[in-house]
Amino acid sequence: MEGQSLYILTGASKGLGEALKNLLLKLPNTRVIGISRSPLQPEDNFIPLQIDLSDTNSLIDKLHEIFPFGNYDKVVLINNAGWIGEIAYNGNISPMAIKTIHSVNVIAPAILMNAFMRKYKNNKGTKVVVNVSSGAAAKVVDGWSGYSSSKAALNQMTLIAQEESDLKDQGFKLFALSPGIIDTPMQESIRAASEIDFSGLSKFKSFKDNGDLSTPEEVADKVLYLIENPSKFESVLQDVRKF
Repeated sequence: MEGQSLYILTGASKGLGEALKNLLLKLPNTRVIGISRSPLQPEDNFIPLQIDLSDTNSLIDKLHEIFPFGNYDKVVLINNAGWIGEIAYNGNISPMAIKTIHSVNVIAPAILMNAFMRKYKNNKGTKVVVNVSSGAAAKVVDGWSGYSSSKAALNQMTLIAQEESDLKDQGFKLFALSPGIIDTPMQESIRAASEIDFSGLSKFKSFKDNGDLSTPEEVADKVLYLIENPSKFESVLQDVRKF
C-alpha cells in the first residue's frame, strides 16, 4: 500500500516489545506485524503471528506471512525478542539451553534480517533494521556466556549487513541497539539466579531496589526516535543511554 509504513516487531507480547507495539499503533497510516510466542489479539492495523523463535524450522515456514508485498513509504524490522538464557557457569549449562539461546538471539534475527533485506531491497522508501542488543555483548559477565556471546554475534551480523548494504547501495539503515537496563521479565529472571552462578547478582537486585531500571515505555520512545531519525545516527552500534 503506497504511503503506508510497515513495522515487523518480534517479542511483541511483553516488556519493551509490548511498549513498542502500543507506541507504533498510535502512528498514523501504520501497519504492525507482531511476532510472539504467546498469543495476541488482532487489532486495527495490527496482525499478530504466534511463532516460537526457538523453533527455527517453524520460523522458516512462516516467512511468507511475516513480510508482505507492498509499496511502503517506510519498512522497519525490529528484532526485539531475546532470552537471557540459563545463567550458569560453563560445565553446568544444559545442552538444550545453549541451543535455545542461540536460536532465539542469533539464528532467528539473522533469518529475519536476511528475509527482510531480500524482500525490500528494491523498495524506494525508508528501510530500517533495529536489532535489540545489549551492553553485555562487550563485557565479560560470569554466568552469561550464552547471552553475552549471542549479543556479540548480533552486533557483528548487523555491522556486516550495513557494510553490504552500503557496498551495493541498497539504502538500508541498520542498528544494533543496547536498550539499557529495563524493568521487564528478563530482569526478574536475572534476579532469580543463584549467586553461585552469577557473582553480580546483588548489583542487579540493587537496580530494582534503588529504582534504577528504565520503564519499557521510556525505552520505546528512544527506539522510535532512532527509527524516525536514522540519518542522525552514523554508527551501527547505538546505546539508548547516549541519546
